[in-house]
Order: sequence, then structure tokens, then C-alpha cells
Amino acid sequence: MALTDADVKKQIKHMMGFIEQEAGEKVEEIDAKAEEEFNIEKGRLVQTQRVKIMQYYEKKEKQIEQHKKIKMSNLTNQARLKVLTARDNMITDLLNEARQRLAEIAKDPASYSSLLEGLVLQGFYQLLEPKVTIRCRQQDVEMVQAAVNKNIHIYKETLKSNIVVQIDQERFLPSQICGGIEVYNDNRKIKVSNTLENRLELMAQQMMPEIRVDLFGANPNRRFMD
Repeated sequence: MALTDADVKKQIKHMMGFIEQEAGEKVEEIDAKAEEEFNIEKGRLVQTQRVKIMQYYEKKEKQIEQHKKIKMSNLTNQARLKVLTARDNMITDLLNEARQRLAEIAKDPASYSSLLEGLVLQGFYQLLEPKVTIRCRQQDVEMVQAAVNKNIHIYKETLKSNIVVQIDQERFLPSQICGGIEVYNDNRKIKVSNTLENRLELMAQQMMPEIRVDLFGANPNRRFMD
């Protein structure tokens, strides 16, 4: 049975409707898939940027913390240095005061004469030379000679050995020092410095640990006393 024009148009219309429906569904499917892929990619990008931002701020936080530690360390070191400087200044002032008091010793003839006797005899014993030369301040020559005269006998009796002593009358010790003597062997290559300043310096070095403890207290971190 032949189709009429109406039937043909109807079938064509039906086919076109079917095609349009399929096309619409395909478009929706493509749109849905595109939306899904877009959301996935957007989520990935967002997560990537979030990680980068977190890493950036973690790095910044570490840098800030490191900067704080460095600054705190510098401040601590500066404070420690100030304390050490203040302590050194205090010790220097103490030694300067001791030097000023040394100068007062020479103003007391009895005390200074007795001190010179000990310094002279000590010089003899340290050198143990048969011939020695003594240097002193020009104003001390008389007292030093008296000390030499007294100690020659003591030295000879103690060591059963002779000793010849001369006082250098050409090269005196500076008059501005506090006092004391220097004792040389015959060729002047060996010297015993028994000036009051030198004795003070030697005593300060030997007693520095005790001085620091008396002034500043014991250091709990110090295991040995040198």
C-alpha cells in the first residue's frame, strides 16, 4: 500500500523529533560531562593552590621563627657581653685601686724597707747566680743597699754559696712606678721582676678565680678553677 504525502510527512516529522530528542540528550550529556570535568579540574587547581599557599606560609612561619631565634641569640650575646665587660671593668677598677694603695706602701719607710728585704732575698733565690745586678728607683737606692747587705749573709748561710751583688747606678727603674726591684744575672739575659706592679699582676693572675667568685659568686657552669 503506497504511502500518501501525509503519511510521509508524518514519518519525517516523527524521525526529526526523534533526532532532535537524541541530539538534545546528547547535548545534555556533553554539558553534564563538561561540567563534571570542569568541577574536577577546578577542585584540583584549588587544592594545588591551597597546598602552595600552605607551603608558602609554613615557610614564612619557619623564617619568622628562625629570625626570632637569631635575634634572641644576638640579644642574649649582647647582654652577656655587657655583663662580661662590666665585670672586667670592675676588676680593672679593683686592680687600679690596688695599685694606688701600693704607692702608699713606699711612703712608709719601715714597711717598705721590710718589703724590699723580702723581694731582694727572693730574687737571690730565684736566680741562684754567683753574681747579680739589681735595678731600682733612684730614690730607693739607700734602702735597697741596706736590704742587700742584710740578705747577702742570709743567702750565704742558707746555700753555703757566695754571691756578689751590685746596684745599677746608671739605669734606674722609672720613678713613677710604685716601687720594688729587678734582679739580673751577670750577663743580664735572665731577669726576675720583683717590682710592686709585677707582683700585683702575678698575684692577680693566680687569684683571679677566687677574685671572680668573691665579686660575682660561683659560676654553676664552671667545672674547673684555673
